[in-house]
Amino acid sequence: MTSRKDDIDLDALTSAMQAATPAPDAARRAENLARAQENFEALQGSLAETRQTSIRPEKRGLLDGVFQMIMTRTMAGLTATTAIVAVGILFFIPFGQDLTRDRIALPETGAALDPIPPVDADATIGATDGQETAAPSPVSADAVSEEARDNADGLVMAEAEAPPMPAPPATARDQTSGGLAGLTNADAVQYGSGNSAVIAQQGYGTAIVTSEPYAAPPQPTTEEFANEDDNPLRVTAEDPVSTFSIDVDTASYSIIRSSLQRGALPPADAVRIEEMINYFPYDYAAPSEDDISPFRPTVNVFETPWNPDTRLLHIGLQGEMPVVEDRPPLNLVFLIDTSGSMNDPSKLPLLVQSFRLMLDELSPEDQVAIVEYAGSAGVALVPTPASDRAAITRALNGLGAGGSTNGQGGLVQAYALAAEMSDEGEVSRVILATDGDFNVGISDPDALTDFISDQRETGIYLSVLGFGRGNLQDDTMQALAQNGNGTAAFIDTLNEAQRVLVDQLSGALYPIADDVKIQVEFNPAVIAEYRLIGYETRALAREDFNNDAVDAGELGAGHSVTAIYEITPVGSPARLTDPLRYDAAETGEVPEDVAGELGFIRLRWKEPGAEESQLIDFPITDTDSAGTEAEFAAAIAGFGQLLRGSDFLGDWDYADAIALASANRGADAFGYRNEAVQLMRLAESLSQN
Repeated sequence: MTSRKDDIDLDALTSAMQAATPAPDAARRAENLARAQENFEALQGSLAETRQTSIRPEKRGLLDGVFQMIMTRTMAGLTATTAIVAVGILFFIPFGQDLTRDRIALPETGAALDPIPPVDADATIGATDGQETAAPSPVSADAVSEEARDNADGLVMAEAEAPPMPAPPATARDQTSGGLAGLTNADAVQYGSGNSAVIAQQGYGTAIVTSEPYAAPPQPTTEEFANEDDNPLRVTAEDPVSTFSIDVDTASYSIIRSSLQRGALPPADAVRIEEMINYFPYDYAAPSEDDISPFRPTVNVFETPWNPDTRLLHIGLQGEMPVVEDRPPLNLVFLIDTSGSMNDPSKLPLLVQSFRLMLDELSPEDQVAIVEYAGSAGVALVPTPASDRAAITRALNGLGAGGSTNGQGGLVQAYALAAEMSDEGEVSRVILATDGDFNVGISDPDALTDFISDQRETGIYLSVLGFGRGNLQDDTMQALAQNGNGTAAFIDTLNEAQRVLVDQLSGALYPIADDVKIQVEFNPAVIAEYRLIGYETRALAREDFNNDAVDAGELGAGHSVTAIYEITPVGSPARLTDPLRYDAAETGEVPEDVAGELGFIRLRWKEPGAEESQLIDFPITDTDSAGTEAEFAAAIAGFGQLLRGSDFLGDWDYADAIALASANRGADAFGYRNEAVQLMRLAESLSQN
């Protein structure tokens, strides 16, 4: 109950407020309304002039039109829209509800929001023609964080019907506080650019707008790589002989580059150090007319960069260059994987571009045929003179990806076609281009090895070109190349295609020596321990060296091959094993004429097509010299060991590898060595994250 005095005070207060309020000004009110109307009309469209078009707009519902209008407004329009959304959110919250309850907290970095429940397809807003209208579900105003409300560039969540654009990938629904994870470059183009992205998930009721930058993390892969554990340290007194096949493949280096440029260190199994070293051309002495072999060996012994108490034995082989005018005709069968897994810009499209680069290097006497395989295999181009470039290009451009991968069927047909094209004195080769994902026919690497081994007896060589990441089956490609008397390369860019199929085409297609084997016997009186750096997948038994039935690597025209041993002299503090008390060699009881030799090198090879091998051999002396070529090879060997996590490097790190490689880049005509230094720098940064 109020008193009489309270009524009097209230009346007095009301009278005072009425007296203080100015009288309405009709003219001022009309002026303000007119100005507001002008501003409203000015904000209803683009400031650019209207352009004529013959395209009629697609009919849309009311909500589609409203959403499109909201998303295409200017910044002032967007600000107004944000205010409308805020009012709409408050409208659906029961009056008086505590807004601090049931808060939807944004996740910490690395956490993911719970999936947003899908909108009921039967529920409609603004239904017509007698349809029942269902009210939208209320959204808590606290779905927007305090920080986001204070920052116009922050995260804004607004209830809206899904816009007419395709849904982003599933990984885009895993949002972090740093932005939207899991989007590819293509997704970024579709859903946003610059420092902002707009993701509206079709079938979901929430649109998310963020200005935070995001980075796509590495996607899960099904890749398989061919490799073995690091070569162990050998005690010379117990195991003085090391035997291996040469390797001129370069696929591993390109795969490493691809991984690093994608922002990730490569898997350790993807790192084959010999392929890293042999990726680069070296200025070794070429064979002369007096050499009986089609290659010349160069040997250096010098201090190990990562261990001053050991030494490196560097062996380089330089193949002779062919006389271009006298080269035999080529019969090439392009065996191209057109299965569904090749449907990627880095696979089939890059493959087609790569082969087109190669066409300019062929002569009119050469022939080209194309076999494609997916669920089945077929001839896409019958044997055609290389001079008919238009027909070859047309066949390449007509290839499309789809279906399963019948690798066996493709190989059978390609070998049969190559055999039909071959004449005596000509070089025939199948060039397989694939991601290695064989899932029809022979898919096991061991079974493929047997099949290809039988086919190489026909004299037809097999080269393998890998394309694309994600499901790269490197182990399959290695099995094919090693047993098909051919080479393997991985093409990740058009520049790499230029290197493999243009700059080094002669070495890739013209063999000068088959089944090249290297055997090194170390002198236990001088060398206590040794280890071969790389070549884990190329190891041979001691008895395989003299067995001409055992396959080994081929050396192409102009190719060079490098192998590096780390050796520990007798008496060095770096020795990791104890000497044997009763070993005659270690007590110095060795013939005087070989006492100063570090070891002995034997090399075997066959002339292309020959059945019997030839042999050259010579002793290893301590030259105590290196030079630019050997030092750069050592830097790459160290780089590879860092990537594999070797235990033999001590405190030697990426900075040391960078310094050594930078100081020994040499002429570097094509910039390959400079690129290697940049990759080392990138690996150093990634290793610290």
